[in-house]
Amino acid sequence: MPGFDFFSGQGLVRPDVTAADAETMAASLFGITGTARELGSQQDRNFLIGSRDAASSDGAPRYVLKVDNPAFSASELAAQDAVMEHLSARGMRVPQPVRGLDGNIRQYWPATDGALPVRLLTFIEGPSLEAQGYLAPPVVRALGRLSGTTALHLQDFAAAGLDRTLQWDLRNAKAVVDLLVHWVPEEDTRARLRAIADSAAARLATVIPALRLQTIHGDITDDNVICRVLPNGHHLPDGVIDFGDLGTGWLIAELAVTAASVLHHVPDNPFAALAAIVAFDEVVPLTDDEIVALWPLIVLRGAVLVASGEQQVRIDEDNDYARHRMDAEWRVFAAASAIGWEEAEATIRLALGRPPHAPAEPETFLPMIPALAGGDYEVLDFSVTSPLLADGLWQQTDAEWQLARAALARRTAAVAPYGQFRLTRTPPRSHAEPHTFALFTEVFLPAGSEIVAPEVAEVAEVGDDHLVLALAGFELRIGGIASNQVPGAWVAAGEPLGVARPNGDRESAAGPVGRVTVQEFARPGLAAPDAAPPFAQTSRAAAWATLVPDPARLLGLAARASVADPATELARRGRVMAAAQEKYYEQPPQIERGWRELLVDTRGRSYVDIVNNVAVIGHSHPRFSRAVSDQLQLLNTNSRFLYSALADLCERIVATAPDPSLDTVLLVNSGSEAVDLALRLARIHTGRDGVVALREGYHGWTMASDAVSTSAFDNPHAAASRPGWVHIADVPNAYRGTHRGTGAAQGYAADLARLLDAPNGPGADLAAFICEPVLGNAGGVVPPPGYLALAYEQVRARGGLCIADEVQVGYGRLGSHFWGAAQQGVVPDIITVAKAMGNGYPLGAVLTRRDIAESLAGEGNFFSSAGGSPVGCVAGLAVLDVIRDESLQQNADAVGRHLAGRLAELAERHPLIGMVHGLGLYLGVELVRDRDTLEPATSETAAICERMLELGVIVQPTSERQNVLKIKPPLCLSRESADFFVDALDQVLSDGW
Repeated sequence: MPGFDFFSGQGLVRPDVTAADAETMAASLFGITGTARELGSQQDRNFLIGSRDAASSDGAPRYVLKVDNPAFSASELAAQDAVMEHLSARGMRVPQPVRGLDGNIRQYWPATDGALPVRLLTFIEGPSLEAQGYLAPPVVRALGRLSGTTALHLQDFAAAGLDRTLQWDLRNAKAVVDLLVHWVPEEDTRARLRAIADSAAARLATVIPALRLQTIHGDITDDNVICRVLPNGHHLPDGVIDFGDLGTGWLIAELAVTAASVLHHVPDNPFAALAAIVAFDEVVPLTDDEIVALWPLIVLRGAVLVASGEQQVRIDEDNDYARHRMDAEWRVFAAASAIGWEEAEATIRLALGRPPHAPAEPETFLPMIPALAGGDYEVLDFSVTSPLLADGLWQQTDAEWQLARAALARRTAAVAPYGQFRLTRTPPRSHAEPHTFALFTEVFLPAGSEIVAPEVAEVAEVGDDHLVLALAGFELRIGGIASNQVPGAWVAAGEPLGVARPNGDRESAAGPVGRVTVQEFARPGLAAPDAAPPFAQTSRAAAWATLVPDPARLLGLAARASVADPATELARRGRVMAAAQEKYYEQPPQIERGWRELLVDTRGRSYVDIVNNVAVIGHSHPRFSRAVSDQLQLLNTNSRFLYSALADLCERIVATAPDPSLDTVLLVNSGSEAVDLALRLARIHTGRDGVVALREGYHGWTMASDAVSTSAFDNPHAAASRPGWVHIADVPNAYRGTHRGTGAAQGYAADLARLLDAPNGPGADLAAFICEPVLGNAGGVVPPPGYLALAYEQVRARGGLCIADEVQVGYGRLGSHFWGAAQQGVVPDIITVAKAMGNGYPLGAVLTRRDIAESLAGEGNFFSSAGGSPVGCVAGLAVLDVIRDESLQQNADAVGRHLAGRLAELAERHPLIGMVHGLGLYLGVELVRDRDTLEPATSETAAICERMLELGVIVQPTSERQNVLKIKPPLCLSRESADFFVDALDQVLSDGW
């Protein structure tokens, strides 16, 4: 017997049932007592029976009382009960029907217009996805896999009551939109909705006979799945609820409904739904015809949602659930309809590993631009690795013309090839993926140069500066052309089409210059205005490349498309490097360029670099690069030779010292080597071996520096492998450490004193105490005021030396002081520094007193092959010059204060932020799950960093617990970039990760 027919009633109003009614029904019909809370529904009434808390405090089960719309038949409701039992038997997490006091599943409650069907279902504990903002790829994959698994298990389910005519059945989508579109209030919106639905239906019509039919759930969406919550906060769907739309339908419609529900979570990236599509296909492989149908069905789902929603909120004005969903449903429709059919299908095919078939083409064409035939042209490099775009030239609006003009001084023409990811199109700061992949070939040549037809073609369109040709199997759009051709005319191969039009007032030595663009389209209609872009985003470039292929063969050129592939590069790295080599990110971008505080990947995506304290003066600084290059052309040797740069650098370092007593420098090649040498100096000078280091510290990778590195994250086996001469003091962390608040400094100093005098402490063997003046590895934690002075006093009273490891926090980074020790008001005996010293060049130093340095002579001579080399010294001098001349220390202070202020404001709104640590441009944002217990949000921090990468920010976790966002950017960080970072973090903390 046929079930409900939407078109016979045109709209359902929910039964008039209150929460009090629901409590009475549950008790009278099922013997279940508890508080009822309405859950919301489009056309039924659903009530949670039980505690108002997330789960019953006494562990008692909770239930959903479902008052079905009486428009649905008994057989339809029986099928829903049966399918829940069917899927449960297959191991799926779904509600189960509960029998009433009379032994029946379905009960009835008297009402004014007849009896209301009532059912009680077990409540599946856990959150849905509906309230989540951003959905991470693993979450979307899990949603698609759950949808596919449900569809797989429903393939053999049959029951009476599945033959229904529902408004949500996408077989009826076009008819539903036509019927309900008048409820949409604005005429322009109604017209657009009709037009898009008509277009989707027309494309769908070509494959309808081939679409598979079976039983489907029909509504596996973000609000009809139940999730388990991972430690990183991701909600992974693993349960399905609400079988009210169960019926016979297209298998592909199950996926379309699921994929559409993703779109309002990421409306700026509709193809985020690809993760669900791929996961579904892994469970239930799609046919070729289903791939064709999928995106039109996603669009039609969006159209049905908005048309039905507009109707529902008007016929059922008290339906807050329907009203609440309207904004999200319009976002679904907008996101889905923003993608063209050809691009959507090509993208899905590529994601599923079934690329579109390339059409057969003639083997040869006549070159369209005869001026290129003789080979007198230069290929322009606008790519990320172009050496011609150095010194920030790529950020200038006329950068492409500057390179073209220089090339035209040498050649007749210049060609910017198809397929380059153009650095010249890279915005410096963008939360969205930029459009950088060139989908056309561009030719700069003398204005008036002839352009001819590559083969027999019809002139399809002629504009003021463009012409469209229709050829056998494809179309061609030529820009920058002056033509006398008329639409409808046929041209022979080699027949003139027009000439290159002057490009504004651009001129070379030979006269006015034309800028001709050639773009090929593999599908009809793509040559229309706005149908295909000139540049594609990275994530969409591969699909567009199948639709808008390289026209090089039409110009007599060799194809030059970019072949950069981060996945291939990552695999290469893995084959030749040890697994212990760290890398950032699960799927890292391939970074091949830097400029100031920006890093740029091979696809032309720029990122604000928040972690690179090595590039202290900024990436690719012109003054630094030229100084190093010039010195390499003169001399590079080792410090046993005599040359002026060595003393020049050492004098400059001494001039920065926090105290005149620090008057001697030893140059090395890294921070690890600097710390190693500092420890050696202390042990030689004192004649003792014992060293006290702080817990949770990191000092390097040499034998000695690793021995005093206590971070369990960097070396989980540090405690077991630590030599006996190393003694560990508590880390003076006043936020989460042993001592907090007033008196913390004295408390930690007292603990240190006890360690120094303990039977198992260093005792009379104390050689040195080593720590960072600001605890960089902990995330910029500043020791409580006075601690370091007390610690130094105690160490010196026992004959030890004090080593300040400034590898991370020194050299102007703190803003207010050049050295961290000065900020703490202490004078160390030895300072170690590296990283910032060479701006990426291997250079480090030990700054100490003359008497300590001279102790080294007792063990022989000293030199470092790279440390103190002429090039290393020039690099170090250039860094100091730039810090001084560009006021970078002052910038660190000003921008650091601004940044810290904005982060503090974020902390007021986002409880995940427990504390903002640090000074200047060494800051740390500590993330905690609970501000009272300070439980570290370790997993969340890692996930947040992955999401920040998607938004154009490179930031990484630090600290023993890996729950601190480390903020140590180049000191040239601008306020704009600081704000860009904070805005991205605000978005992530607000919308999810």
